[in-house]
Amino acid sequence: MRINWLLLGACLAIVSSALADDWPQWRGENRDGVWREDRILRKFPAEGPEVQWRAPIGSGYSGPTVASGKVYVTDRLVEPKQIERVHCFDERSGEKLWSHEYDCPYVGVGYQAGPRASVTIDNGSAFALGTMGNLFCFDAASGAILWQRDLNAELKIRMPDWGIAAAPLVYRDRLILQIGGADGACIVALNTKTGKEEWRALDDRAGYSAPILIKQAGEDVVVCWTGDSVAGIDPKNGKVFWRFAWPPRNMPIGISTPVVQGDRLFLTDFYDGALMLRLHQNEPTVEKLWLRVGRSERDTDALQSIISTPVFLPGVIYGCDSHGELRCLDPQTGDRIWTDLTATPPNRWSNIHFVQNGPLFWLFNEKGELIIAKLSKQGFHEIDRAKIIEPTTAQLSRRGGVTWAHPAFAGRHVFVRNDQEIICVSLKR
Repeated sequence: MRINWLLLGACLAIVSSALADDWPQWRGENRDGVWREDRILRKFPAEGPEVQWRAPIGSGYSGPTVASGKVYVTDRLVEPKQIERVHCFDERSGEKLWSHEYDCPYVGVGYQAGPRASVTIDNGSAFALGTMGNLFCFDAASGAILWQRDLNAELKIRMPDWGIAAAPLVYRDRLILQIGGADGACIVALNTKTGKEEWRALDDRAGYSAPILIKQAGEDVVVCWTGDSVAGIDPKNGKVFWRFAWPPRNMPIGISTPVVQGDRLFLTDFYDGALMLRLHQNEPTVEKLWLRVGRSERDTDALQSIISTPVFLPGVIYGCDSHGELRCLDPQTGDRIWTDLTATPPNRWSNIHFVQNGPLFWLFNEKGELIIAKLSKQGFHEIDRAKIIEPTTAQLSRRGGVTWAHPAFAGRHVFVRNDQEIICVSLKR
C-alpha cells in the first residue's frame, strides 16, 4: 500500500491543531493553573525561545486569555483622557481583530496601571470587567456588544482600594462576579444572555480573589474569598452553604486564588497568614484546621503571599511568600519543608505565577523570566530560564519595574504582557 506522506502530514497537523488547548479564563480552563498540552519544550533553545508576534498595548494587570484562535486582553490609557480598552488579537498572527474603548476615570482607586480582571470567554461570548465595575458582554468573534452594565452606578459598589479585580466566573447561564455592592450584593450572578440579575449574596466588602467552582458533598459550590470571609455559595440560586469569617487585621488584601486538594481548601494572605479549611463531604460545611500568621510581613509564618497563587498537590504546597521567597509547606501543619531565594528577586511583593505541565512547572517571575523547573519535597530544581519580556514601571515604579500579569499558555505558546506590549512566544518542542 502506498502512503501519501504529504496528505498524512497535513492530517496530523490538523489533528494536532485541533487538540491544542485554549486558556479561556483566569488560570486556564479549570482555573487550576494546569496546562495540559504535550510536545512542549523541556529546555530553551540556546538563542532563547522564538517570539511569534508582538503587538502594542497600554498598561494593565490583567492576564491574557485565549479561545478559538483569538487572544483577549484589557488595558488603560490616560491621555488625552482616561479610558479602558478591550482588545482581541488573532492567535497565530497577532493581527488586531477588534477593540472597544470606553471612558473610565478612576475614582478612589490606588495603583493606576489599568484593568485587573482577565476576560472570560464562554460559549462564544467574552465577558470583560473593568476596574470601576464596567461590565461588557461581547460577541467574542466580532466584538459586537451584546449587553453591558455599569455595576458601580447600579449596585453602589463600596470600591476596594485597588478597584474591582476578580475575573468573572461562568456557571451554566450564570455570570458570577465579586463586586462588593451594597444591600447584600458583594457576590452577584447575572444571566449570561441578558445581563439580568439572577441572585445576590453576602454583605461583605469586596476582595480581589477570583471565585472558583468546586464539588462538595455532591453539590456544585462556588468558593468566594471576599474582604471579610471565605464562603461557599450555591451557584444556581445564591444560597450560602457556609461562611468562615476571616476579617483582615489591617485591610482586605487577599489576591491569590483559593486552591483545593481533596477535602482541603487553602488560602494565603499578605498580612493575615495562611488558612487551611476542611471541606466536609457529608454536607457542604467547613471547619478550620489551622491558621498561621507571622509577627510581621517580613517575619512571616507558613506562607503569606500577595499576588501569587500557590500550588497544592497531595502532601505538599508550593508558593511565593510576601518578599519573594519560594517555599514548600507540609499541608498538615503549615510547617516549612524548604525555602529558596533564586526563583524571583527577594523584594516586597515579589511575584511568581506557577503553571504545571505534566511533571514540570513553569514559573513566570516579575522580571519577565520564564523558568522550567521541577518541584518536590527535596527542593527547587531549575532546569532552564529565559527572559521573554521586559518589566515595565506603570504597575510598580520601583526596582526597575515588574511584570505582574498572569501569562496564558495555549496552542503550545505562552502569551504574556507588560505595560507596553503583548507577545506570543513559541514553546513547541
